[in-house]
Amino acid sequence: MEKEELYKEKLEEWKKIYKKSIESMPERQEFKTLSGIDLNIFYSPLELKNFDYFENLGNPGQYPFTRGIHPTMYRSRLWTFREFSGFGDAIETNRRLKYLIEHGETGLSIAFDYPTLLGLDSDDPLTKGEFGKAGVAINTLEDMQLMFKDIPLRDISTSMTINGPAAILWGLYILAGESQGARRNGLRGTIQNDILKEYMAQKSFIFPPEPSLKLVIDTIEFGSKELPLWNPISISGYHIREAGATAIQELAFTLANGLTYVEKSVERGLDVDDFAPRLSFFFDAHIDFFEEIAKFRAARRIWAREIKRRFSPRKERSLWLRFHTQTAGVSLTAQQPENNIIRTAIEAMAAVLGGTQSLHTNSMDEAWALPTEKAVMIALRTQQIIAEESGIPNVVDPLGGSYYMEWLTDKIEDEVYKYFDKIDNLGGVIKGIRSGFFQREIAESAYRFQRDLEENKRVLVGVNKYKIDEKLEIPILRIPDELEDRHLRRLKNYKSNRDMEKVNFALKEMQKNADEKNLMPYIIDSIKAKATLGEIVKALKDVWGEYIEPVIY
Repeated sequence: MEKEELYKEKLEEWKKIYKKSIESMPERQEFKTLSGIDLNIFYSPLELKNFDYFENLGNPGQYPFTRGIHPTMYRSRLWTFREFSGFGDAIETNRRLKYLIEHGETGLSIAFDYPTLLGLDSDDPLTKGEFGKAGVAINTLEDMQLMFKDIPLRDISTSMTINGPAAILWGLYILAGESQGARRNGLRGTIQNDILKEYMAQKSFIFPPEPSLKLVIDTIEFGSKELPLWNPISISGYHIREAGATAIQELAFTLANGLTYVEKSVERGLDVDDFAPRLSFFFDAHIDFFEEIAKFRAARRIWAREIKRRFSPRKERSLWLRFHTQTAGVSLTAQQPENNIIRTAIEAMAAVLGGTQSLHTNSMDEAWALPTEKAVMIALRTQQIIAEESGIPNVVDPLGGSYYMEWLTDKIEDEVYKYFDKIDNLGGVIKGIRSGFFQREIAESAYRFQRDLEENKRVLVGVNKYKIDEKLEIPILRIPDELEDRHLRRLKNYKSNRDMEKVNFALKEMQKNADEKNLMPYIIDSIKAKATLGEIVKALKDVWGEYIEPVIY
C-alpha cells in the first residue's frame, strides 16, 4: 500500500474515534490563529504531500533560508541583546545605557521622544508637555555626544528608532562617533528609516511620500559608499502590527515596502549587491507562539525568492533577510502587570525559535510608562535565561519538519502572496498609501480584534477573564521637570554660541540640492555648522512641504 493511501486510511479510522470523543467531550471553541487562520486538530503528512525539502525548507544557511541565514545560528553566536532605552535628556539616557551595558546588554537601542520623531527642537511651542516622555530628546550634536559620553561607539552597535528625520539623526551619530576618534567606515548599527510604514501605521511622517522616499534612498546610497557596516534602513513591520495588523498583514506590507526600497535603489543606479546585504528588518513577536515562528520562517523564504526573481543578485548574502525583533507592546496589559513578564518570555522564545538576529524584550510596566531599572533588568534577564539555560539555542530550527509548523509556514506564505497581488493591482505601495488601502486594512483588523475581546471570543488574562481588584503596586518611571530645564538651558546656550552666517549658508546649500543630489553630505555640513535638528527639518519643509494625511473612511 502506498504511504499516502495508508495515511488516508488511518485518518478515516481516526475520524470515527474523533466523532465519538466530541459527543461526550465537545470542543470548547473554534480554533484560529490571531490572523484568523482556521486550525485542524492535528497535522499529518497529508497536509504536506507536495512538500519539497530543498525548495520549501533547505538546510540552515542555504537557500531559501527558511531555517536561518547561518549554518550554525546560535551555536556560534547568540542574538544581540537589546533593550529599548531613552528618556528625558541625553545625560539621563547616558546613565541608563551604561547601566544596561554593565548588566549584559550587547547592543544599544535608542528611543526618541515624539518631538524628536517629528523633527522639532525642544524649545518649539508645539512640544509642550511631550519632552522626554516616550524617549530621549536629541536636538544637537552636543546632545548626541552627551548621550554616548564614555561609550566607545567604535566598539558597540547602536539601533536608533527614528524615521522622518532619520538622515539627520544618523548624521549626528556619525559626527559623534568621529569626535570620539572612530572612523565612519567602522561604525556599526541601524537607523530604522522606514518612512513607508509611517504613512501606514505609526504616523510620525513629516514630508510627503515621494521626497521622503528619495531621502531614504539617499541614506542607502550614502551608507553603501561610506558606512559599509551600517544598516541604513530597518524595514519595520513592528509598528504595522502594533497598530492592529495581523501577522499576515505585518509580513505582507513590510516585505512590499522592502521590495519598493530595493526597486527605487536600483532605479537610482545602485547595484543590488552593493546595498542589499545591509538591509535589515524589524518584526513584532506577538503572543500566538506558533504563528509567530512560522511568520519569521516564511519571511526569510519569501524575501530570498523575490530578491532572486526580481533583481538577480550575484551574491548569496543579498538574499538574506536579517531581522531584529521586539516583543509585542500591544500585548501588554495595565491590569496585573506582572503577567507581562510571562507574555514577554513566550514572545521572546518565539523570536529565538524563528531565528532572529537581535531581540528586545519589553518590560512589565510598559503599559503604564517607560520602564524602571528593575523592570528592564527582568526583561534583559528573560533573554539571558533563554540563551544560557533553556537549551533552545542548541539546535538550529528545532521545529523544522513539524507537520504543523511547515503547513503553517506555507499557509502564511500563500496569504502574503495574495496581498502582493492586491498591492500590485493598486499600482504599488505609494498608490496604496495615497488611496488609504493599508490604513483601512489595519483599522479593520484592529476593530475585529477588539470586538473579539469585548465579546469574549478571545481571552486576555486579567482583562476579560480572571480579573481581580487590585491597587497598582509597581513603581512607575516619571520624568522630572528639571531634566527639561537642563536640556533647554543647554539648547539655548548652543544656539547662542555659533556663527549664524555659517548655519544659514549650509542650510541654503542643502535646500538648493534637495531634489537633485544626495542630501547626506549637505546634512552633515549643516550639523558641522551647528544647525539643530529642528532647523534642518524646517529648511526641508520649506522645499518639500508637509504631508497631511487624507481622511480615510
